[in-house]
Amino acid sequence: MKIIAVNAGSSSLKFQLFEMPSEEVITKGLVERIGSNKAVFTIEVDGEKVVTKTPIKDHKVAVSMLFEALSKHKIIKDLEEIKGVGHRVVQGGEKFLESTLITDEVVEEVRKLNPLAPLHNPANIIGIESFRKALPNVKQVAVFDTTFHTTMPRENFMYATPYEWYEKYGVRKYGFHGTSHQYVSERAIELLGREESKIIVLHLGNGASLSAVLNGKSIDTTMGLTPLEGIPMGTRSGNIDPAILGLVQQEENLSLTELLEVLNKKSGYLGVSGKYTDNRDIVAEMNNGCDRCKLALDIQIKRIVDYIGSYYVLMGGLDALVFTAGIGENSWEVRELICNKLEVLGVKLSEKKNKTRGLEEINCCESKVKVYAIKTDEEVMIAREVLRVK
Repeated sequence: MKIIAVNAGSSSLKFQLFEMPSEEVITKGLVERIGSNKAVFTIEVDGEKVVTKTPIKDHKVAVSMLFEALSKHKIIKDLEEIKGVGHRVVQGGEKFLESTLITDEVVEEVRKLNPLAPLHNPANIIGIESFRKALPNVKQVAVFDTTFHTTMPRENFMYATPYEWYEKYGVRKYGFHGTSHQYVSERAIELLGREESKIIVLHLGNGASLSAVLNGKSIDTTMGLTPLEGIPMGTRSGNIDPAILGLVQQEENLSLTELLEVLNKKSGYLGVSGKYTDNRDIVAEMNNGCDRCKLALDIQIKRIVDYIGSYYVLMGGLDALVFTAGIGENSWEVRELICNKLEVLGVKLSEKKNKTRGLEEINCCESKVKVYAIKTDEEVMIAREVLRVK
């Protein structure tokens, strides 16, 4: 059975086509700069990337190009071979506690959640509508970033703000990167060999979040109402004193919208270093003596370790620490800096294993806590959910 996993952004469309249930990747690709005369369509054919630069008016055109490419490159013979489409949707609120078969009613309910994810949900809906028009008789499933975190207890997801804000506007912590946290925590449970487990997942990329996973269930996570809460990231500030907004607004005469733009797009690594958003650049410049790059990384590491200590106490111990996503999977330096601060919890890295690419278990034999570097696969999680949902 062929299933396609889709992640639609406001000007992009990421896709992977799977043979299920074997989870073989048939092809994958990305459409960038949708709505531009300089759009780029990339698809993998026999292990090679085929790139086309052409104007792409909208997502409907991008989807048509995708299907044409699947046929042109003989990846599939007929669109009827595709039996399911899984769509990443960032915000499911309290309405969607699991992945859901898409209907007109579901689309409208997702649309009602747009105020909680104004940059993401509208784009996700555009992708859904484009694929539903192209494949009207094919099962389509919404897979929500927030679903994995719906098992958090109230005291972990509520804010100490007026309760009416929660009742009226849904103000609470939701958490994100759920498909990634679920995938790598399930793999960690396999490696541990037991369901009863205390796991902390570190999804560290340009966007970054941690989660406390107790017996396979998320009980806390760092991102909140939006992906801005939590640790500092590539361009996001993470947690700050909200009174800062009032001070800067008064001194620089900025609107709330402008201030949130700064916190989302001009803070984190970029804000502290003044120049860099990519961890690889931050580490390289730090090693070349850049004090502000070192500071940017030191701040992030400190906040990460703070959360790990908090989650250790919350769960009453720790069986496994799991690194994933671009930085977590690839930066041995960041893993080392974090783990060096966790020896008090019994965490001990193997220097050799940590620097060996592709190894999943990277702790030394004396470590009381397993340390894993697990490659995440959000797309295969989406495909699994399409199979599961009836």
